Amino acid sequence: MSSLPKAMRTMRIIALPLARPKIPPDQSLRPHAVFNPNRMLIFYHYDLSQVSSVESQDQSAVKRAVKWASTKAADLWASFGKAPEGSWKLKTYELGERIVDRIDFEELALKGVDPSLGPSIPHADITGQEANVVNSSEKKSPREALRIPLIYPPSVYASPTCVNEASHPSIVHLRTLLTSREPRHRRGFWIWMVVAPLTAPFMLVPVIPNLPFFFCAWRSWSHYRAYRTSQYLSSLLDHGLIVPEPSPALDYLYASYVSPLSNIEHSYSPTASPPRSATLLPVNTSSTNNGDPPNDVTAPASPSQPGASNVHKTSQRLLLTRKAIPHILQLFGLPQSSAADMYRAVEQVRGRLGGTSSR
Repeated sequence: MSSLPKAMRTMRIIALPLARPKIPPDQSLRPHAVFNPNRMLIFYHYDLSQVSSVESQDQSAVKRAVKWASTKAADLWASFGKAPEGSWKLKTYELGERIVDRIDFEELALKGVDPSLGPSIPHADITGQEANVVNSSEKKSPREALRIPLIYPPSVYASPTCVNEASHPSIVHLRTLLTSREPRHRRGFWIWMVVAPLTAPFMLVPVIPNLPFFFCAWRSWSHYRAYRTSQYLSSLLDHGLIVPEPSPALDYLYASYVSPLSNIEHSYSPTASPPRSATLLPVNTSSTNNGDPPNDVTAPASPSQPGASNVHKTSQRLLLTRKAIPHILQLFGLPQSSAADMYRAVEQVRGRLGGTSSR
């Protein structure tokens, strides 16, 4: 038996809002559109606990084979990046990295999660197999035995008026995101799966491998991973196992790196509440700024200032800069490898907003 029951494996979700909704909203867009500026743009980092080597040995032969193939493919791709300057391998690697930079950051985050390594709930999963349950001697409900925190900066979200966690803005946004991504990735999986056999003629090219086929297979696999993760997270939401957890420390980090204009836009948005950083965050008088929150949080511009009444009509801006990412890794104890997708998310949101924000 594995040393850690699947139902007891830990997981946490860190929500990093990157842009607020468009104001006024675009009424012509569908509510579940994939690229919907009427919703907040949020990068979700799914942090799974490390599983032991004993547990990894308990995996089925198929899972071990898939893991071995994935590791081999990753090592082969990394070797392309170390090829001599000017070689076709290095050029292929550089082109591939540019392609990855263009893939939706939402997909990159979802495909990085392996549901088989995450916590489960005591019911038949989406494959029809019974999930492992907590030891029967523990008289706890699934919600008591498993709690997945959704960590978020409270001042960035509108003040929740609900008492039910399922109606909290952070939970609602995550559910809406998964609802819009799931059919997209299911469709992408089948499209790339059908296109892959059409690349067979490229096998006749000597020396160079059939790169189009490998690309199609990789895109199909990527969509499949994102699709399965969307189903998995939706199931956790349906059972109320993901609960919102405000983080004053993350809130303070946002107050330190958010642009002044973004703060003003939020302060005078007709649908947003005033920033709460000054009341939620602990004050450390030995830190920088004499322990006081930034001026743009505690003392926003007065509505009587020129142009303040129209500031909610300005373009959307980034809420977080690249400089904040190393501090986020340090705050939550994340590995350095987690930074790559965060940087991609920041740059993609900058592009979606028209590139108006500065680094």
